[in-house]
Amino acid sequence: MYLLHSYLLKMTNNIKEQIKTDLQQAQETGQLKAERIREIVKSAVSQVSAEFQEGSHEVVSLVNDAVSTVVENLQAKGHAIQDDVIASIQGAMEAVNTKKQASIFKLKTELKELQEKLNQEEESLQTQIEAILTKIVETNQDKSDDQKIVIDSAINAIKDTEEVGLLKKRYAQLQAQIAIIKANLAARYSGNEKEVQYYLDDAKKWYEQTSYQVESLTVQIREKHSTLEDKMREVGAAIAHKESQLKQRLRDLLLAAADLFKDKDKVINS
Repeated sequence: MYLLHSYLLKMTNNIKEQIKTDLQQAQETGQLKAERIREIVKSAVSQVSAEFQEGSHEVVSLVNDAVSTVVENLQAKGHAIQDDVIASIQGAMEAVNTKKQASIFKLKTELKELQEKLNQEEESLQTQIEAILTKIVETNQDKSDDQKIVIDSAINAIKDTEEVGLLKKRYAQLQAQIAIIKANLAARYSGNEKEVQYYLDDAKKWYEQTSYQVESLTVQIREKHSTLEDKMREVGAAIAHKESQLKQRLRDLLLAAADLFKDKDKVINS
């Protein structure tokens, strides 16, 4: 126990010194910004967190000491603000949760593949049902008018109604917004570009299912469609180039999606 305590104390002191040195260099070069602070803390904590069990007391202590070191040094320089403290916490959390995040991301990817397979099977089933119903109509063309009316009524009752189609659109709309929210959360708390891109791709997939025929939309909604698509491309480019403004772009995308879908609901309900 004594040896472990001594080792932890040594590691803590090393982290504190590295953070202090890196913060000083960042200030001297004019790079003492939230994003840089996040990287500094993440780098320092990553070097030793892997040696301890996830969620252990030692890891918790390392994170606490790292964040405290940032706060103390920034206050001494008259620089500490909320965004910097948040960035230091995020950096530390990313460092200690990297392995767990990778495992979660793998499971999410597998789940998405299963969902896509399920969607394909459902579409195949729907196609088969449509073919059967069409065949029933075709083979009963020689029946009496009364019989054909009964058959047509039965077919229409079995097929998806307009209301069901509308529910599917709204479900896709909700899923698109949820995916964008998850992308925002991933960018804010995990810092994993792959995870952000994963949710962005999911949002695009659901968004495509909410699209209406262009001629059926008002000019205002068509413009908002275009704005949303532009913002999706901007977020994709920001991820590819690791832009520091990614969080703001994702926030703008979320607001644009909410604005577009709100107007679509008005058109649907009118």
